[in-house]
Amino acid sequence: MKFDLEYASQVINAEANAVAKMAGIVDGSFEAAADLIYSCRGSVIVTGMGKAGIVGQKISSTMASTGTPSHFLHPAEAVHGDSGRLRKSDVVLALSYGGETDEILRLITIVKQLEIKIIAITGNDKSRMAKYSDIVLCMGKLEEACPLGVAPSVSTTCMLAVGDALALTVMKARNFSVEEYARFHPAGSLGAKLITVEQSMMFQSGEKLPIANADDNVKQMLGKNIDVKRHGAVMVVDSNGKLTGIITDADLRRLIAKNGTNLFDCKVKDVMTVNCKRIKASALAAEAMAIFHKHRIDDLPVVDEDDKPVGMIDVQDVVSIKIVG
Repeated sequence: MKFDLEYASQVINAEANAVAKMAGIVDGSFEAAADLIYSCRGSVIVTGMGKAGIVGQKISSTMASTGTPSHFLHPAEAVHGDSGRLRKSDVVLALSYGGETDEILRLITIVKQLEIKIIAITGNDKSRMAKYSDIVLCMGKLEEACPLGVAPSVSTTCMLAVGDALALTVMKARNFSVEEYARFHPAGSLGAKLITVEQSMMFQSGEKLPIANADDNVKQMLGKNIDVKRHGAVMVVDSNGKLTGIITDADLRRLIAKNGTNLFDCKVKDVMTVNCKRIKASALAAEAMAIFHKHRIDDLPVVDEDDKPVGMIDVQDVVSIKIVG
């Protein structure tokens, strides 16, 4: 079979050119739509039928993962009971190129009864869907790229671009952070790269930490930390509670080899490693892994802005989330 590769290129170019023209849709109506989504106190309910519905599911997913609560509502299922998912605090984003899809129009009737605001993305601002919507983002007339000129292709690609522009514009306005994005994407390589030290360290807020005072002796240090959960090191703090050093299991083994049973009376400050490596709770776990690799250590104290211990991260904690440093 010989395929028309020149035509394939034409399809891509047709969609690319049409998407470029969508920049013209960014006007006062677009700003009003973004503001409505930003101010929404419920969820953004995205709906569409057929190919537009598939595009709608992607737009809804993008919103949900970037700080805007959202879910997709199938218009046919909505008129068979699923409209009960709607709340007055929601905003509806309706997708239909022609704007005359029966299932969408039936759903709009319910939405209007609930006094829920509607944003329409359509190619026909004279359609009934546009007429009943509060804000209309009109893409204009588009020529589909398929050989018959009927299969949704250019129109759905443009619809997706407009939806993404809305979702990401609102995301930017929210100052949505990398840490927040990571919280919604804990799985996969992308999520792993964005996980913070606080999210991956073995200790949670409020838990007892392996800590000793610099003036303690080894016996006192061990007694204070007998009921602390798994750890391979003890963090040493000064009189102000700031991190001043660390004692690892390896340090204790060397102390035993050197002093034998006399080790218990040794002062912690004489045994600890001073000026030890540390990391902030807000840093990425990948940064911790880089420190583990560079300095060949297994335990890393986690400190706050005042250099006071708030946890500890172990190399195995980072390995378990499959971060490659």
